[in-house]
Amino acid sequence: MLLVLGVDAAHGLASDEAHRRLEQYGPNRLPPASRAGWVIRWARQFHNPLIYVLLAAALVELALRELVECVVILGVVLVNAVAGYIQESRAEAALDALRGMVLTTAQVLRDGRTEVIDSEELVPGDVVTIEAGDKVPADLRLVHGVDVEVDESALTGESAPVAKDEVTLEPQTLVADRRNMLYSGTFVTRGSGTGVVVSTGADTELGQIHRLVGSVEPLATPLTRRLAEFSRILTAIIIGLAAVTFVVGIARGEPWGEMFTAAVALAVGAIPEGLPAAVTITLAIGVARMAGRRAIVRRLPAVETLGSTTVICTDKTGTVTTNEMTVMDTWTPADAAWSRLVDAAVLCSDAHVSEIDGDQRFVGDPTEIALLRLAAQIEREPSELRAVWSRAETLPFTSEQRFMAVRCTDGTSERVIVKGATERVLGLCDWERDPEGTLAPIDRHRALGAADELASRGLRVIAVAEHPESAQGVALDPPRHLELLGLIGLQDPPRPEVAPAIDSCRAAGIEVKLITGDHATTAVSVAESVGLLDADQSEVLTGADLAAMSDEELPEQVARTTVFARIAPEQKLRLVEALQARQHVVAMTGDGVNDAPALRQANIGVAMGQGGTEVAKEAADTVLTDDNFATIEAAVEEGRGIFDNVVKFIVWTLPTNMGEGLVVLAAILVGATLPILPVQILWINMTTAVALGLMLAFEPKEAGIMTRPPRDPHAPLLTRALVERILLVSAVLVAGVWWIFHWQLQEGSTVDVARTTAVNLFVVVEIFYLLNCRSLTTSVWSIGWFSNPWVVGGVVVQVVAQLLFTYLPLMQTLFGTASIDVTAWMRILLVGVVAWALVTADKWLRRPTF
Repeated sequence: MLLVLGVDAAHGLASDEAHRRLEQYGPNRLPPASRAGWVIRWARQFHNPLIYVLLAAALVELALRELVECVVILGVVLVNAVAGYIQESRAEAALDALRGMVLTTAQVLRDGRTEVIDSEELVPGDVVTIEAGDKVPADLRLVHGVDVEVDESALTGESAPVAKDEVTLEPQTLVADRRNMLYSGTFVTRGSGTGVVVSTGADTELGQIHRLVGSVEPLATPLTRRLAEFSRILTAIIIGLAAVTFVVGIARGEPWGEMFTAAVALAVGAIPEGLPAAVTITLAIGVARMAGRRAIVRRLPAVETLGSTTVICTDKTGTVTTNEMTVMDTWTPADAAWSRLVDAAVLCSDAHVSEIDGDQRFVGDPTEIALLRLAAQIEREPSELRAVWSRAETLPFTSEQRFMAVRCTDGTSERVIVKGATERVLGLCDWERDPEGTLAPIDRHRALGAADELASRGLRVIAVAEHPESAQGVALDPPRHLELLGLIGLQDPPRPEVAPAIDSCRAAGIEVKLITGDHATTAVSVAESVGLLDADQSEVLTGADLAAMSDEELPEQVARTTVFARIAPEQKLRLVEALQARQHVVAMTGDGVNDAPALRQANIGVAMGQGGTEVAKEAADTVLTDDNFATIEAAVEEGRGIFDNVVKFIVWTLPTNMGEGLVVLAAILVGATLPILPVQILWINMTTAVALGLMLAFEPKEAGIMTRPPRDPHAPLLTRALVERILLVSAVLVAGVWWIFHWQLQEGSTVDVARTTAVNLFVVVEIFYLLNCRSLTTSVWSIGWFSNPWVVGGVVVQVVAQLLFTYLPLMQTLFGTASIDVTAWMRILLVGVVAWALVTADKWLRRPTF
């Protein structure tokens, strides 16, 4: 590699050559993503068929000098656009976070001298020195190393630090298995060495992930897709009806100006102006609810997508597991030796406690940190132990010898302690203690059996031994005639809440798949421990298996497999795409850089807030503040409830819009006076949407919400039963308004009084129907009349508003209303009760169909 790059490892690049290469390859940073400017992003907020019709209606109202109607319509459009713009502006920070990961300094050898430069100035061929605690500044091929271990969990998903050496490997070796490479953005946890830069900037492994993230287009959520389809259909119907209204009126000899006003009235009446704002506010309320359950939503539509999820693809390290090596079990030849085992393990460790930003934190290799935590749990303070037994000599761990040895002294005597791979340490042991504490010849067969039993449970096993007597003069390279103190089994353990959460997801019809960069045996062990795999279900697919599969056969194989191991970042992305090809709504969880492309491609990306990288958080739609897989279950539950509430609002508002449009159309067809005016239609739509409809956003989740199967991603927004219910209520409104309007005229009332009565009938029926819509399947008696106090408050507000609308002189001037008597109110209430009774009966008759 040094020859290929044209560099002498002892001298480094010449400064002029480094400058030339910097011009050739560019700075060692990730390129910025091309993004639409604010003008384009703002214009996109108006790209919706319903918005087009509303804007056209506003222009017509302005031309007709109807300023009140024009201002109200434009206000609705503007509020919706501002909300969408804010969401989009917050959604594209993933690439910025990725670029920030590689900004650091580096010790580089140039012109035979070591100097510190910004990592951006590194070029291929630079010889870089690395030490424990360093962030790797570029992709390096290790030239020389001593005990080098690197934490690659953020890049590959490997839970334990990976040992590195200068071995030569085959070109097709997977990224996670390249022992001779150090990758940009990872951390050196142990050792030191030098490496030659082979890739910088966009050519690094991190750069390839950057390209993957940038190439992935965020998917539309199930709700946005359904609303878009719904809006297109509704817009076509509204335009068609408005055109028919205008043409019929002209054909009847009516003035074109009046007919244009009537057509606008129909369009304004039929358009659910409050729908965009209502959906946004309902989702925002869902965001607040999720925050209370430790899930932060970054994009509003993602709130309901969780409720549509059919598959959760979860990372292992830090998501299902704690991302913290922990001592799970120990074995000793005799119980009396257990305290000696812990003390010796602490003394033969380099990990320590340091104060960082005012906090006491463990620093060092994760395995050794686990040993210190074990000592602390049994009140064996590591610092006190090391104060008594100070280290006099160390033989560091290497991949060749596979053990670490130390000589410690208390001033009068010495101890030699060894810690390392089981087979290697047992080969140095001659003794063990019997139950009475007497030295006896070692039973290697029994010790190896104990090690196999620990390993079979997915534990990483190390052995600890000590020279049985004063170790003065005992050699460390290697020590001989040791006493085996015992075995320690470690693991990055599963979170205790994960297994119940997985059971709940399955009860909700959601599949859970484990996708990790770790080894297959570790992945299977963790999957079994959380209930993802049964004892007879151990099939696992590796990255090599996936690489050998075609795109055609992959989706079927993925559907049959639960555990995926040694998976590269681009393969995670491919897995998500394969599941989506089978029409799944995919939620992808993760915390590392390697998860970012898949998080972005998934229908819903879920990142870990505490242990996750900034890249993962910015690429995701939702961030879990407690890094708890169980929080996903809570988020799914909230998402389902939010979707229910959005559908309830749509089912509630559409009958009014259809009724208003049909009333206008009927009046034109028969040549009658309009029962309601455009400005009165706007009053109905806007006040009821705020005071009544939005109260459904606060509706509590219904019982049994997590025992339903996931929604079909391709099912229409409204079922046939709900469409028929909407038509039923629309028919009641049209018949009721037509009846009460002409009743009032026949009784000698003025047109203003008749219209005021018609407007109030619309509102009262909406109030009664609102009670029905609190649940689409059960009656208000089952869920409780006062279980949602917001509805009660909204009804009170709407009633007061209607009284002002009817009797306040200013409102009568603005909206063309007039006072009505008690008899009119009684007729209005009668129609409201009839509507409520019909819908209640419809629920009872249709309940099995929901």
